[in-house]
Amino acid sequence: MSTRTTASVSTHVLDTSLGRPAGGVAVRLLARSGREAAWRALGGSATDADGRCTDLPAPPEGTTHVRLDFAVEPYFEKRQADAQQDAPANRDGGAFFPEVTVAFAVTPGEHHHVPLLLSPFGYSVYRGS
Repeated sequence: MSTRTTASVSTHVLDTSLGRPAGGVAVRLLARSGREAAWRALGGSATDADGRCTDLPAPPEGTTHVRLDFAVEPYFEKRQADAQQDAPANRDGGAFFPEVTVAFAVTPGEHHHVPLLLSPFGYSVYRGS
């Protein structure tokens, strides 16, 4: 939850190759207080069955930039293993990008929702609402 002096951040991950949420993707949140400052890990979570991270930590006061690190390779490995179990002939899983890092500027008092649209060979992000 944001306050007048802090920002808040949320995200969700959609697997566009399946047309559904990507559950079980580990997400780590980092913050810094200026372009030249070092990134500081604040904690992490994993997406739920709806592809949402609802319990990311709040960035501290003075945060100017936030970074979300998504560990997508384990998600695609699990998805591939599940597909092979159901249909052994289907062996086209995996991920070209093993992780996705999204860094963005934050404004105190505002909520920043940054969805990740994901497929095995590409991704995109945008500022949501």
